[in-house]
Amino acid sequence: MSAEPVARETAESSKDLPRVPQLTVVETPPKKKRGGRFLLMLALPVVLAVGGGYLWLTGGRYASTDNAYLEQNRVTITADQSGRIVEVAVGENDRVKKGDLLFRIDPEPYKLALRQAEAAVAVAKLQVEQLRSSYQQALAEQQSGEDSLAYRQKTFQRQKDLLARGVTSNADFDTAQNNLRLAEQVAAQAREKTSGALTALGGDPNIPTEQHPTVMQAKVAEETAALALKQTSVYAPSDGIVSQTDRLRIGQYVTNPAMAPTALMSLVETSTSYVAANFKETDLTHMKLGQSATVTFDTYPDRPFAAHVESIDAGTGSAFSLLPAQNASGNWVKVVQRVPVRLRIDDPVDFSTLRTGLSATVEVDTEYKRTLPGFGHAVAASTQVPAEAPATH
Repeated sequence: MSAEPVARETAESSKDLPRVPQLTVVETPPKKKRGGRFLLMLALPVVLAVGGGYLWLTGGRYASTDNAYLEQNRVTITADQSGRIVEVAVGENDRVKKGDLLFRIDPEPYKLALRQAEAAVAVAKLQVEQLRSSYQQALAEQQSGEDSLAYRQKTFQRQKDLLARGVTSNADFDTAQNNLRLAEQVAAQAREKTSGALTALGGDPNIPTEQHPTVMQAKVAEETAALALKQTSVYAPSDGIVSQTDRLRIGQYVTNPAMAPTALMSLVETSTSYVAANFKETDLTHMKLGQSATVTFDTYPDRPFAAHVESIDAGTGSAFSLLPAQNASGNWVKVVQRVPVRLRIDDPVDFSTLRTGLSATVEVDTEYKRTLPGFGHAVAASTQVPAEAPATH
């Protein structure tokens, strides 16, 4: 018996059976756990409150700004004397030590002036000796005049007595009287000459030559000439780096700053380096002198430097500007001001490797600690709804 007839019989028999409707199974979703949602709703505000409280308590202690720059004093080098430059000892951006030669002006004219001043001192000393000799001569003449006057007075008195007794003649009396008058004049002139010689000696005939005004004046001129000769050589006033030296050329003529100020070069003092940070006025509430800070230069981002607050300016940057802002107009807009703060770097650092004007980021530890009541006040202030302005009619 083949399989094909059996399959046909089975199919025919299945047609006679009643049809049963097919059932569809629908899966019901599982019920959500309400406990997890409740815990999440309860934990989220707690986490936010704890996190906000932590940020509040730890915040406000550090004041930072990236509006900070390295400052170094810059000295403008000029010539104290006029003359032609004969030597330039430095080049652009050379490092120098205090006392190093920068350039030299031709010293020959100043050497001649110094020798002339030295000769003037010698002449002044000779003049003082001549004055002292003149005084001694005038003193001798005065003594001679006084002796002659005394003799003429005695002669006149004798002739006067003889004339009264009728022993002498009127001619002899007149001669004695005339000689007395001449002696008085000579004595008076001698006294004036002595007084003038004494005045020329400063009122002291035994005055030391070095202390005489004439000699002292000549010595001042000599010292001035010596100083001028010394100033023909210009030296570095401090350690630093010289710049703008291309203004100097051998053979160039420079003038005295008192006549025509001319900047010949600049010296950046590396020994006076500090950081000038411009903090917002709202960051200065708890900032004080001596507080520790951290300075990071953009040139060396991986090398923080320990520093401290050295000084806080007496006013904002705008208050000390060339044209201070006038806020009396009607369209005034409030802008947060910035106050310059000077910081001194405490870590040992070779400031010659740093350049003036480098940008920096500064963070100051104000050591201020907030409290939880303050956090509550801050939250209340942030959630407070401002009152509506009254309507105007």
